[in-house]
Amino acid sequence: MLASGLSPGKEDNTSKAVDKQHEHNVVILVEFAISLMTILEQINRESFQRFKLRIGLNHGPVIAGVVGAQKPQYDIWGNTVNVASRMDSCGIMGRIQVTEDTAKILMAAGYDCECRGPTYVKGKGTLTTYFVKTQYDQKSK
Repeated sequence: MLASGLSPGKEDNTSKAVDKQHEHNVVILVEFAISLMTILEQINRESFQRFKLRIGLNHGPVIAGVVGAQKPQYDIWGNTVNVASRMDSCGIMGRIQVTEDTAKILMAAGYDCECRGPTYVKGKGTLTTYFVKTQYDQKSK
């Protein structure tokens, strides 16, 4: 699991600058995901393996904190995290699946997103999900 763009104490700020920063964080996260796919392809080529990634992304507010006295660990919780996990678990190998709101941000930033259509998401019901188009799409089939 990866969290990007955490900004403690900024939950009440709704300025345009904050919205732009959130959109930028979504784009950076997708670029990171595509970079992971690129590196994995190189590893596969050099090691004669066929490892694949299945990636699910979402954006939004989270609750974050340290848990545990003996072995403290930083963690995040909330609906945003749960939906991101579900985007992964109900996704397809070799693809990046995102929520509709995340897809809108990515399309506004110039990414091509393919509507997967209504997808059953455990704990959420049916959501419209999208795949981010990448150069690896044909290889995932």
